[in-house]
Amino acid sequence: MTPMTRRQFVAASLALSAPAWAQGKPIRIIVPYAAGGPLDVTARVLAERVKDSLGTVIIENKPGAGGNLGVDLVAKAVPDGYTLGLAAVATHAINPWLFAKMPYDASRDFAPITQMVRVPNVLVMNADTAQRLKIQTLADLIAYAKANPGRLNFGSGGNGSAGHLAGEMFKKAAGIFAVHIPYNGGNPAQLALLSGQVDFNFDNLATASANIKAGKLKALAVTTAQRSSALPEIPAMGETLKGFEIDTWWGLVAPAGTPQEVVERLHKAFATALQAPETRSRFAQLMAEPVASSPEQFGAFMKKELARYESVVKASGARVD
Repeated sequence: MTPMTRRQFVAASLALSAPAWAQGKPIRIIVPYAAGGPLDVTARVLAERVKDSLGTVIIENKPGAGGNLGVDLVAKAVPDGYTLGLAAVATHAINPWLFAKMPYDASRDFAPITQMVRVPNVLVMNADTAQRLKIQTLADLIAYAKANPGRLNFGSGGNGSAGHLAGEMFKKAAGIFAVHIPYNGGNPAQLALLSGQVDFNFDNLATASANIKAGKLKALAVTTAQRSSALPEIPAMGETLKGFEIDTWWGLVAPAGTPQEVVERLHKAFATALQAPETRSRFAQLMAEPVASSPEQFGAFMKKELARYESVVKASGARVD
């Protein structure tokens, strides 16, 4: 018999003492991005809602390396159910193909608990640019791009960012070419679009909605399979480009080796919180749809997303060494 690893020993010990788990000791959720963003806000909403069933839940923001820094802390934490983290499309589907070296294995180092949310992305144009070019629909944009190859450009928060990859997927699906202009983060990319430096962007609906409602941005399509209930007047891209679907998502994970009984208790508490009317109302303000999937469903979903983004990232040529 081979010697037990430290992680296996901890997991086995916890399995024997699981009924005493989460009694008095606070749970921490590591958010791998800065405070104040949608991931941070949703984590704090859930932390408040599960305190009756799980006790105190503390949020720790550990940004850096495109989310890899915070997620790596989760991967290497003791699998005792007291350290959780957020897994996002960037950290678990894009970064493994984008970074030459990864500190964790997105497939093996985590125990899925539940997906938390999905947020539609939206293709937006500078409203003045759209009016000048007589572009009112996604079909108009595609037709203009085909008639004027290389005349359009789009911005993103950087090479390999979700906005960049959505743009590359759009170009391929529509059979068009547009110049990609990377910026150092989502906010500079949005400012470039608002000032007319770039023609269109893919942004998440939560970030873009205020400027859409103010008439500064022209929303051509959301990137989810169906229209968003938050702004149902905006068509889905699949209505013009069949099968096109990409969105922003994140969810809860624990370190691999966390006892199944602990994972199940965590899932029950957080899934219940996600389904509460108060949570749905709060998330709706962020244009975020709660998704209370099972651990098995979330695990399968992350594996599917990881496989899907491999070809997208490689085709984009983006790389972080």
